[in-house]
Amino acid sequence: MTIHTIAGDRLTAQDVYDIWQIRDAVFAVEQECDEVDVDGRDLLPSMTHLWTADDDGITSYLRSYVEDDVRHVGRVCTRQDQRGRGLSGRLVAECSRLWGDDVLVLNAQAHLERWYQAFGYVRSGDNFMEAGIDHVPMTRTPATA
Repeated sequence: MTIHTIAGDRLTAQDVYDIWQIRDAVFAVEQECDEVDVDGRDLLPSMTHLWTADDDGITSYLRSYVEDDVRHVGRVCTRQDQRGRGLSGRLVAECSRLWGDDVLVLNAQAHLERWYQAFGYVRSGDNFMEAGIDHVPMTRTPATA
């Protein structure tokens, strides 16, 4: 399985469309998030998009970027018909491979806290609401991996 890894400023129009299509299906339609997904970061050169795909489009996706000298991981999602195959796990593991010598932070949906713990992430604060969904901040340091 190929993991596509592309900087935000190198995305094609088709890439952007495909990325927003899966994020819209998962976050807006399925999860009914109450915040806008497009936040002005996707096309930045400091943004890295990772995904897997099949003939029907992107099967699993995440993005990672550096802000204030900290690497963030987010927008982790898998197309509904592809869940249970470990696709998101492969992308999260790829982040660890690429940037595992750095501190990685993410805001996990609270029900996925244990899942992220399997990749070396630990809770780093109290639960909070984001986009109408209960989240927990998590951090992965080289020492916790």
